[in-house]
Amino acid sequence: MAGGHGRAVRQRLSPLTVMCSKHMAHKKAGGSTHLGRDSKPKYLGTKVGDGETVKSGAILIRQRGTPIHPGKNVRKGKDDTLFAIANGLVKFTTRKRARFDGTMKNTKFVNIIPHKA
Repeated sequence: MAGGHGRAVRQRLSPLTVMCSKHMAHKKAGGSTHLGRDSKPKYLGTKVGDGETVKSGAILIRQRGTPIHPGKNVRKGKDDTLFAIANGLVKFTTRKRARFDGTMKNTKFVNIIPHKA
């Protein structure tokens, strides 16, 4: 207690000290990141197994490209999805197919064997 009258005397701060104490951060800047984004899951893959019964219009396989080709009673959508065009039994087969250069390649097919009604 300076002055002897029971009052606390405020210490005078320089203008520079006042300015710095107002504007200085107490945490480091977070910054931005180039990562941190993710795409929605596409749920690709085989939706029905060999020997299962399906209805017309049922999605059999969701795929990118054609690792599995459409066989009998199966059509391919614009996103390479394979779907049934007839009611019946699902049958996966493998056949040798000639490539453009004449070599043979094992190719998978999915077929629908129609029900006998």
